[in-house]
Amino acid sequence: MDLLNTLVDKGLRRELPTRDEALAVLATSDDDLLDVVAAAGKVRRQWFGRRVKLNYLVNLKSGLCPEDCSYCSQRLGSTAGILKYTWLKPDQASQAAAAGLAGGAKRVCLVASGRGPTDRDVDRVSDTIKTIKEQNEGVEVCACLGLLSDGQAERLRAAGADAYNHNLNTSEGTYAEITTTHTYADRVDTVHKAHAAGLSACSGLIAGMGESDKDLVDVVFSLRELDPDSVPVNFLIPFEGTPLAKEWNLTPQRCLRILAMVRFVCPDVEVRIAGGREVHLRTMQPLALHLANSIFLGDYLTSEGQAGKADLEMIADAGFEVESADQVTLPEHRAMAEGGCGSHEGGGVCGTSAAAAPAGEPRTDLVAVRRRGAGTDLAPNA
Repeated sequence: MDLLNTLVDKGLRRELPTRDEALAVLATSDDDLLDVVAAAGKVRRQWFGRRVKLNYLVNLKSGLCPEDCSYCSQRLGSTAGILKYTWLKPDQASQAAAAGLAGGAKRVCLVASGRGPTDRDVDRVSDTIKTIKEQNEGVEVCACLGLLSDGQAERLRAAGADAYNHNLNTSEGTYAEITTTHTYADRVDTVHKAHAAGLSACSGLIAGMGESDKDLVDVVFSLRELDPDSVPVNFLIPFEGTPLAKEWNLTPQRCLRILAMVRFVCPDVEVRIAGGREVHLRTMQPLALHLANSIFLGDYLTSEGQAGKADLEMIADAGFEVESADQVTLPEHRAMAEGGCGSHEGGGVCGTSAAAAPAGEPRTDLVAVRRRGAGTDLAPNA
C-alpha cells in the first residue's frame, strides 16, 4: 500500500503524517491489518529495537474522587465495587513498588485519586518517592496526582521524581462530554507545568469511549504537539457502576489500528499499552508489541491485569526482550533533550478460559476488580 510506504518513510524521518493519512490508518480493512502492523513495526524497531519497557502501578489512594470523569471507577457517584482506602505510608508504597521491580519493572508509577494534590499531599508523596529511591537503586519514579498548582511539579522533581503523568484522554472537542468538573485546558496546563519543571512528561489517551476516528486523530495530534516522552494508550474498561459501563466499542483489530496510528504520529516516543489490553486485545496482545514499546506489568489501579509471569512469557515468546535498568528508553536525540527523564544515563486474570465471544460483544467476564496488592493484605501481581 502506498499509504503505508509513505507512513514508514515519514516515521523513519520523524516527520508528522497528515491528518488524512492518520484517519486512513484507522479506516484500513481487516485484510490489511497485518500489513499495517508490519509497517508500524518498522518504525517501532527503528527507534526502540525489540525492547519492551515494563512499568508498575502503585495506587497510593483509591476511590472517593470528587471529579466526575465518566470513564473512571473512582469517580464521584461511582457504584463500582472497587477497593477504597486512604494514603499508603511511604514504607507500604515502597514495599508494593519492590514487588513490581522484582518482577522486571523499570519504572514505578505512583497514582492517587483526586482533583489534584494539596501541598501536604505533595509532601507526603515526596517522602514516598525518597523512600522508594533509597530502597531501590536505579528505579524511575513517575507521579500521577491530578491537576498541579504552581510550584508543585518543581517540588516533586526536587524529591526525586523523574516523570509526571497527566493524560488528555480525548479530544478537546468532546472533552466536556466526558468530564464537567475540570477542562481540557486544565489538563494541558498540568502537562506544561511538568515540562517546565524538568520532569519527563507522560500523557496519553483512552480509546473506546464512543469517540469518532476524528476525535482519536485530534487527541493524538494534540499529544504530538505537547511532545511528551511517553504516550500511554488506554482502552476503556467499562466498569459496571460508571456512566460508560455499556460502551463496548472496541475489537482487537480496532485496538491494533489505534496503536499503529499513534506510532506513526509519535514515531520516536515511548508508546505504552496501558489499561484494558487484556480486555480488548485479548489473544492479540503479542501483535501489539510490534507497535508499542512499553506496557504495565501486573495489575492496574482498580482492576486486575494479566499475571506478571504471563506478561514476561508473552514478551519472550513474541521475540522481544525486557528493557533493563541500564538501557536508555528513548532515542538519543530525545534522551539528551532538556526535560528528558533524569534517571537515564546521559540525560488477566488467572483461571479457566472463557469461550470466545464475537468481536465487539461485551466481555464483562474479563473485567475483574483488583483485590490484591496495595491497600490489601494479599501479595501483589508482579
